[in-house]
Amino acid sequence: MDKIIHRPRTISGRVNMPGDKSIAHRAVMLGGISRGQGLINNFPASADCLSTVACLASLGVRIDRIDGTTLRIHGGGLRSLKPPPAPLNAGNSGTTLRLLSGLLAGQTFAVTLTGDDSLRRRPMRRIIEPLRAMGAEISGSDGGRFAPLHIQGGRLRPIDHTLPVASAQLKSALLLAGLYADGRTTVRSPVPCRDHTERMLIHRGADLNVSGDVITIEGGGELAADDIAVPGDLSSAAYFIMAAILVLGSRLRIDGVGLNPTRTGLLKVLDDMGAEISLSGERLVCNEPVADLSVRSSELSAIEISGPIIPSLIDELPVLAVAATQARGTTVVRNAAELRVKESDRIAAMAGELQKMGARIEVTGDGWIIEGPTPLSGALVDSHGDHRVAMALTVAALVAEGETCIRNAESVEVSFPGFWELLNTVGRFS
Repeated sequence: MDKIIHRPRTISGRVNMPGDKSIAHRAVMLGGISRGQGLINNFPASADCLSTVACLASLGVRIDRIDGTTLRIHGGGLRSLKPPPAPLNAGNSGTTLRLLSGLLAGQTFAVTLTGDDSLRRRPMRRIIEPLRAMGAEISGSDGGRFAPLHIQGGRLRPIDHTLPVASAQLKSALLLAGLYADGRTTVRSPVPCRDHTERMLIHRGADLNVSGDVITIEGGGELAADDIAVPGDLSSAAYFIMAAILVLGSRLRIDGVGLNPTRTGLLKVLDDMGAEISLSGERLVCNEPVADLSVRSSELSAIEISGPIIPSLIDELPVLAVAATQARGTTVVRNAAELRVKESDRIAAMAGELQKMGARIEVTGDGWIIEGPTPLSGALVDSHGDHRVAMALTVAALVAEGETCIRNAESVEVSFPGFWELLNTVGRFS
């Protein structure tokens, strides 16, 4: 699908974001192995999250759809999952495949996990090796480097593992496997990264302890079912925040956004660049911090983005690259090599497509050097089948002169169904 976009007069209004898909994935998985029934409210109907729902249903979990954004999960306890009738298909969702690998490592049956062409090209070794060390039998394509993964679950032993990189997916996979281990599993992270799994496990009664960047979990304890209200997704809000900052005369309010401190690197960077963003109504919902955001158009100044903050904004870096084209000075992004192994090589994809629009952006091994402010011009660009590239290029199109056509724009459905419709409600295009 091609999408034609023109520059709006302004971005304004008051909106809500779909539920945070990182939290929604975990709510479905933990709901399936908790004891009892629980509701998930504000569940995002994205392709990624629906892949997780389909996989848990294939594992014998009863999931009722109450309405478009509400699910009821009937959990049967830690040992209640059943052998699936066919391979589990994670679609395009790395979160689904990697977290389920940890969950399934402790089961008593064999299962195959696969996904679409893009997911089968994404590296899995850093997940597989520590799970094998815990006693799981796992094989896969190219020696276990890629899906499909064949997992023979069994009795697991605890390990003490230091993550090679700050990866919430790897950390979460090991904590889920740790639920089934005989003893205490310890996971150490080089720098803080998303802690949704830890928060939700604690909320459900797991014997889990966090001390700095060291997390320990005791195996064998049952989890208690509970209702979960999924906060609005900050990663989805990022495109609307950036649009309101970059389109002159804009004022936008976004209600009920999750502000987990391991996810708010975007807001810190934008504050350092001079963006006008304020918070109100700060509260805690199901052990996750939430607030309302008010955003105004702002003049930005270039900065360097690198080091420990990178894991907290890794998904937002493509749209930050767009902002950097409009910031005064030279913006440097370093230590973001992880972008090369996402749904696309996001470093190369964003540089190549923004260059078509006139951006002065140079690729380095682990990031970009971006000169600004640079006027952008409408062009024919491609999403590379990557939802975050598609939405970042949409923001670029909102500040470009003339018409922009985004090829393969349907990729936004992976994480943000309704993106275009919501954009039309806040964008004044005539």
